[in-house]
Amino acid sequence: MKRFLLFASCFLFALCSFAQKNMTKIIRPKVVVGIVVDQMRWDYLYRFYDLYKADGGFRRLLGDGFSCDNTMVPYLPTVTACGHTCIYTGSVPAIHGITGNNWWDNNLNREMYCTEDKKVTTVGSSSIEPGQMSPANVQVTTITDELRLATNFKNKVIGISMKDRGAIIPAGHSANAAYWYDGKTGNFITSTYYMQELPDWMKQFNGRKLVDSFYKQNWNLALAKDKYVQYCDDDANPYESKPFGANALTMPYQLDQFANSDYSKITVTPFANDLLASLAKSAIVAEHMGKTPETDFLTVSFSSTDYVGHAFGPNSWELMDTYVRLDETLGNLFAFLDKTLGKDQYTVFLTADHAGAHVPEFLAKHAIPGGRWDDNAIKKELTAMLQKEFGIDSLINYVGEYNVYLNRASLLRNRIDMDKVKNTIRNYLLKNDKVLQVVDLANANAATVPLPVREMVINGYNPAHSGDLQIIMKTGIMDSGPTGMSHGVWNAYDAHIPLVWMGWGIKPGHTTREVYMTDIAATVAALLHIQMPSGCVGKVITEIAP
Repeated sequence: MKRFLLFASCFLFALCSFAQKNMTKIIRPKVVVGIVVDQMRWDYLYRFYDLYKADGGFRRLLGDGFSCDNTMVPYLPTVTACGHTCIYTGSVPAIHGITGNNWWDNNLNREMYCTEDKKVTTVGSSSIEPGQMSPANVQVTTITDELRLATNFKNKVIGISMKDRGAIIPAGHSANAAYWYDGKTGNFITSTYYMQELPDWMKQFNGRKLVDSFYKQNWNLALAKDKYVQYCDDDANPYESKPFGANALTMPYQLDQFANSDYSKITVTPFANDLLASLAKSAIVAEHMGKTPETDFLTVSFSSTDYVGHAFGPNSWELMDTYVRLDETLGNLFAFLDKTLGKDQYTVFLTADHAGAHVPEFLAKHAIPGGRWDDNAIKKELTAMLQKEFGIDSLINYVGEYNVYLNRASLLRNRIDMDKVKNTIRNYLLKNDKVLQVVDLANANAATVPLPVREMVINGYNPAHSGDLQIIMKTGIMDSGPTGMSHGVWNAYDAHIPLVWMGWGIKPGHTTREVYMTDIAATVAALLHIQMPSGCVGKVITEIAP
């Protein structure tokens, strides 16, 4: 028996070796479609499951695809720019350099926006600032860059989103194009980093003024009213923002008033998702994606889920309605890909850049801990305290993403010991009943916080772009204004995201083992038989790419 098993093992090994040696061609999908749903909590897949359509996108993903049900963000802060960068680089802020949507650059001594680039100009609009953007601040390659390298730049990579950072960062340094929305004109724009003029097909797309068509539909309930009562909080709540006017308190919303006038309002509606899906279809057809021997890559980041979530919160009628409509939008997009590229000829993954917390006032109604925090107010408070303690009112440069940035030049000039200032701030903040812990980032390894939190802090620390102290909030505390909600902390409500794969190379199933956002790029690399991105620290999800 042992001899038989040994013989069988040797035979199988020889067979596999023979097959590998005689592999004549690397097989890849025609197109990879990377979908990021901005601010999507993992539980939305199942919380609204009964409301999703049988032919909708979410049920199809869960039925035909493979779901990684415990996918976690492994760094701080859990915000949009960091999330998109991590997904596509497989790296963390400590390495890739994107430490927030905004940060204080300790070398340049000024505030920096994640994709700002003053060396480039807008293409497609007379607006100046919206187009001064590029991926220059990302310090490593993306999986889209690696695919371009692997094909000797013969394939196409295009990124689209309502947000500049949602389009630019996923597409990478070597992309053919990235397009994002200009709320002043209602057009999609780009920058001279990519091209000097919009292609004709994009000019034609912008010329259709689809935003006005969506506005004229108004935002009515997609489902019967009793469904919203069953799944959501009250329709009108004082904790909700009022993006459509002070008197627009409940659904439905009259959007036709904004036609031909205010093109920014579309972002806080589910119709921005339809607009983006229409652009995705146009890009695939016009750019002939999937029609050459090389694998193309389209990155799509649906941003309106974030805008709606911030304004109304996870338990609002508006948020549920947005996901019900997104389900249908995704279903139509997948049907289009089936028809245009062929079913199982493309690979798609859907994930999120971060999740989101429940609104503190909603939690309070149910006796659950929570509260609000204001970084700007804390900066003023700390400045006044340090003025009293040290006689200097210029010891803090910036407070953002729960980071406190000290003014090192002022400390040196006034011969004030940095460690003494850190300890003074730490002791002061720990008296605040909303603060759990304050970590000295330069010595985060020695921080007395639980190991998972400490690892997230370390992974988020980049000396050039991070602060000197990291504030760890108590559960349910968020940095936001007086209404709406936010995200950015280590807790599962911000760090637990969906990750579902479908199409070419994917077998249906799911896993409950913990995987990380950093694993996405590594897994795509394994599926495509290309190199991982240059800063990748993720591991291949072997259930996807064995």
